[in-house]
Amino acid sequence: MDDLDKAILISFDESGAVDSALKAQAVAYCQQFKENPSICSICIERLCFSKLVQVQFWCLQCLHEVLRVRYSSMGPEEKSFIRKSVFSLGCYESIDDKNLVRLLDGPAFIKNKLSQVMVTLVYFEYPMIWPSVFVDFLSNLSKGVVVIDMFCRVLNALDDEVISMDYPRSQEEVAVSGRIKDAMRQQCISQVVRAWYDILLMYRNSDPDLCCSVLDSMRRYVSWIDIGLIANDTFVGLLFELTLASGFRDQLRGAAAGCIHAVAAKRMDPKAKLTLLQSLQIRRVFSLVAEDNDSELVSSVASLLTGYSTEVLECLKRLNSEDGKAVSTELLNEVLPSVFYVMQNCEIDETFSIVQFLSGYVGTLKSLVPLTETQSHHVGQILEVIRTQIRFDPAYRNNLDVLDKIGREEEDRMAEFRKELFVLLRSVGRVAPDATQIFIRNSLASAVASNGDVDVEEIEAALSLLYAFGESLTDETMKTGNGLLGELIPMLLSTKFPCHNNRLVALIYLETITRYMKFFQENTQYIPLVLSAFLDERGIHHPNSNVNRRASYLFMRVVKLLKAKLVPYLETILQSLQDTVAQFTTIYASSKELSGCEDGSHIFEAIGLLIGMEDVPLEKQSEFLSALLTPLCQQVEALLLNAKAQNPEESPAKIANIQQIIMAINALSKGFSERLVTASRPAIGLMFKQTLDVLLRILIIFPKIEPLRCKVTSFIHRMVDILGSSVFPYLPKALEQLLAESEEIRELQELQRTFYTFLHVIATHDLSSAFLSSKSRVYLDPMMQLVLHASCNHKDIVVRKACVQIFIKLIKDWCARPYGEEKVPGFQSFVIEAFATNCCLYSVLDKSFEFRDANTLVLFGEIVMAQKVMYEKFGNDFLVHFVSKGFPSAHCPQDLAEQYCQKLQGNDIKVLKSFYQSLIENLRRQQNGSLVFR
Repeated sequence: MDDLDKAILISFDESGAVDSALKAQAVAYCQQFKENPSICSICIERLCFSKLVQVQFWCLQCLHEVLRVRYSSMGPEEKSFIRKSVFSLGCYESIDDKNLVRLLDGPAFIKNKLSQVMVTLVYFEYPMIWPSVFVDFLSNLSKGVVVIDMFCRVLNALDDEVISMDYPRSQEEVAVSGRIKDAMRQQCISQVVRAWYDILLMYRNSDPDLCCSVLDSMRRYVSWIDIGLIANDTFVGLLFELTLASGFRDQLRGAAAGCIHAVAAKRMDPKAKLTLLQSLQIRRVFSLVAEDNDSELVSSVASLLTGYSTEVLECLKRLNSEDGKAVSTELLNEVLPSVFYVMQNCEIDETFSIVQFLSGYVGTLKSLVPLTETQSHHVGQILEVIRTQIRFDPAYRNNLDVLDKIGREEEDRMAEFRKELFVLLRSVGRVAPDATQIFIRNSLASAVASNGDVDVEEIEAALSLLYAFGESLTDETMKTGNGLLGELIPMLLSTKFPCHNNRLVALIYLETITRYMKFFQENTQYIPLVLSAFLDERGIHHPNSNVNRRASYLFMRVVKLLKAKLVPYLETILQSLQDTVAQFTTIYASSKELSGCEDGSHIFEAIGLLIGMEDVPLEKQSEFLSALLTPLCQQVEALLLNAKAQNPEESPAKIANIQQIIMAINALSKGFSERLVTASRPAIGLMFKQTLDVLLRILIIFPKIEPLRCKVTSFIHRMVDILGSSVFPYLPKALEQLLAESEEIRELQELQRTFYTFLHVIATHDLSSAFLSSKSRVYLDPMMQLVLHASCNHKDIVVRKACVQIFIKLIKDWCARPYGEEKVPGFQSFVIEAFATNCCLYSVLDKSFEFRDANTLVLFGEIVMAQKVMYEKFGNDFLVHFVSKGFPSAHCPQDLAEQYCQKLQGNDIKVLKSFYQSLIENLRRQQNGSLVFR
């Protein structure tokens, strides 16, 4: 073993036993060896004699690299030597009767690397220099399995490396692909097809793995060869025989089905395509889907049926003749029952493709109303498919209920998966509204009558269908309760499911009631039932904290919509909420009670909206407000008492408690208008002034606790809004405390600005590589976190704009186009998951983001540009995460999300900016300022 062999073995060692310095030295030695002018001869000689697979792989890899880089500078003799040697190795021949080693006896990764080397030669030399490569290879197939297997690997590598358009190709690569395909069509493809057929006939019983390899190659090539070579009685008959015969392994049967799928998907004139599809007699495979439901074969047949159905549907769309449409419709009617069966009974990977096909099919029905009996039956089946597919797997029931890591992942996956299904539901609802409503009514009725503990997933699915159905209803329909709504909503309200303790059921129940709130605005007789649903154990008093917090927020939205209509029930509501409110009037609330801290303020906002109405008599209003403000202020005073001498351990709990109280009072005040508290009912204003007096003492006791300073400042802003000029006497005291630390703060702010300016200059003057030096790299993560925080929250709009520009420049510098290698590992995911959502969505949703301000508009333009750059660099990785993770949290309607995707994918940045601004303003109005994004 010479030095090169030793160096190769050391460089490939993964055991950890080799010293890292020695390994680096070995890698450098191997790299230097590649510069040897005779490197190709050295590699081929070793391939003939070395039995070490590491050496074999290194030599093949080296040949591959050298050919790609130096081919044009090689002489004719060297090229000829490499060509002959590589071809001999690939055809199980010896080179000058010397080689003792046959590479084709080695492991798969060696044969795959050899096939890559051969394809590189084909890339440069076929057909001009080496026209006989494929014909010569075909003549060697008689040597048996080992050479046939290699031939398949070469064909597959040729597809991967050169021909397939599934990968990005340069103009040169596209031209080479065309050149090779044209030459093969003219010279040898009919012989290749004949060889495929003969091999399948010969080895179908003895070597199914080899036949699978042949079928895999064939499937790849069908798209560009003469379809008549495959689509004939002889070859198609063999493919169906392999697919249908139960004696063959599922893998082989599935591979044959994959080839039939490729034939069906062949691009061609629609009239000829329809004739081809008709000739396949696809009904022959229908019975296969009833075999083992989660087998590899069923998945392949499902893929075939989906692809075939999609092609027939395309013919239906493109053909204008009555005959063509009649034949297409007949073929669809024939295949659809099997497609429905697959969706409802089989575990397959084709679900998304089938949903896409069904959406297309429903789209064709829009122009065919009224539907035929068969089409109406298909619509019913599609609705059943939707209900089946949106059901959660009972295996995850406990995970979803407690919402552990597995539960979160499953919920996120299902939320993403359901989007397309609910789009399909809306499409069906437009084509067959009556049938859709009856289906949803029957689903809900079935859920109401079911055994809740057993049928949790069915109940959740039925409620989700009713919720999703509401998206397609007009405000007028919602208000009047036309159709079956007048039956559905009362049925929903009057039901207490046995499984209401389940988190998912409870949440969708409340969300559904909230969605149909316009119905209750007109049908006020149902308001007591609505209140019961939110105030009893189904809502705010639900044992699951995730449910009761969400119920609090939704109840606040309900109050905003119904408001004056709730006055007759005010005392009942306040009585029901007494224990919930009491959590805020208990000193030293536990950490458990403080978790998810801001959610609790929604109850106080709802109460404030209720008692802050002028419809409430002054005496009652004063009584209700005093009953809330007095204990809250007393609690603050108790917490501040002797705070200077408190134990350090007590401080965090006290601070958290005070924060809670300030947020509760702040939320409560949102229900009171300036006119009411200053003009019509000044006694109410006095109560808030007294409260402000108490809360300002927090700044004296805790002058440096930033969260408390922020909360008190926010409350002062709120008091300025509702008390107007009457709050002025309180401001000097407030400002004195707030400015006590101002010198230090001002210096820090100036230092911050200098720091961000420095980073901006580095990024925008093409010096971003400085961040990646060995000395700077350790600071990269904290620096990115600082820039992210400033881009979202900094009070200086100019600083925020600079930070967004830093991100834009770094994305351009560090990120290749989609699927490129990451220059800075983790940066792409950080940008997509942290910067995109927090800066580009949440920060602009906050009402502090003022579109009427000129500087803020400039910042907004940079934020829109950042989205465009992220889409250009990250493609769907950015778009899917941004739309599926960010938009739902802002309760963005599906149609607006789809419009956003279209605008982002367009070329007009002004149109995108204008649309995104209107989208943000629309979402803000929808939230009515109640949802705070941070």
